[in-house]
Amino acid sequence: MEDKLFFSKAAPPVPFISSWKAPSNIALIKYWGKSEPQLPKNPSLSFTLSTSVTETRVDFQPAKSCSFDFFFQGAKRPDFNPKLQHFIDRITPYIPWIANYHMVISSENSFPHSSGIASSASAMAALSLSLMELEQHLFPETEKDFFYKKASFLARLGSGSAARSIAGPVTIWGQTTSYFSSSDLYAVPFGSELHSVFQHYRDAILLVDHGSKVVSSTQGHQLMHKHPFAENRFLQAAENLEALVPIMRTGDLEAFIKIVELEALSLHAMMMTSTPYYVLFKPNTLAIIEKIWEFRTSSGLPICFTLDAGANVHVLYPSEYASQVEDFIKKELVVFCEQGKYLLDRVGSGAKKM
Repeated sequence: MEDKLFFSKAAPPVPFISSWKAPSNIALIKYWGKSEPQLPKNPSLSFTLSTSVTETRVDFQPAKSCSFDFFFQGAKRPDFNPKLQHFIDRITPYIPWIANYHMVISSENSFPHSSGIASSASAMAALSLSLMELEQHLFPETEKDFFYKKASFLARLGSGSAARSIAGPVTIWGQTTSYFSSSDLYAVPFGSELHSVFQHYRDAILLVDHGSKVVSSTQGHQLMHKHPFAENRFLQAAENLEALVPIMRTGDLEAFIKIVELEALSLHAMMMTSTPYYVLFKPNTLAIIEKIWEFRTSSGLPICFTLDAGANVHVLYPSEYASQVEDFIKKELVVFCEQGKYLLDRVGSGAKKM
């Protein structure tokens, strides 16, 4: 098994402090459906964001056994402990040295809670990078490429999409014949062949609904196990990724828009046809989509949308059209946002050490 590459050794504990800032990401080809341990049923491709980030500091102290305290936005949050403990249990075989540390984990988001941005992706990525920084300190022979590859591997075990929040501006996670170095175990950056138009793409996140989802993403993934259309969906996603990879090299925006919007709607079609079925759209979600279609037709600008597993809308557009599109958002779309709130972000270069 390829995961054997990621096993490290035990080592005497030392005091250490690490701080990383990791971005969220928005999938263009959607990952929906998985097998254990956090392996995707289909490959996915995503934009790494820039300003929507999680900043995490980990204070490692030698201890007789592994333990932790978790603080979010300055407040101790024991309600996160079960998820963190599950993550630590999963990664311990790969970093056995963690058994002799107490960790004080302090995390902050640059974006509001329930804002349609996957905070679990950025949080798990930032934490995994801090763990890898200590591993590199313990084992200085660790090479840079392996450092980031293993960070993505560990992050995946906490949240699947977190594998895509290590590198940027575009990453691929999941085995695909269309990209030679792809893997189910970690995400890989798209590389130098990415067309310049996608290196500075914009993402306006329209906050349609701040409430909790009626069905969580974890539950949604589980519902794909007996979904009548699951196998066809996995095949569709793989074929869409195979078609999108050359588009990311040529910069064909018309073809890009067709695939990205189809993927967004296909994701929600799976939710609406599962058992039990559910709808995460809101009326204002559909209103925004129709407005985007009307504006694209009337203006000729290459604006499109994508959706995550929720009601909020990500408006995607090239940076050269930022002023026209953001004026359109202010005049036509903000009325559909809860309390008129939206976030402006752009494609970024990946995680950074603080």
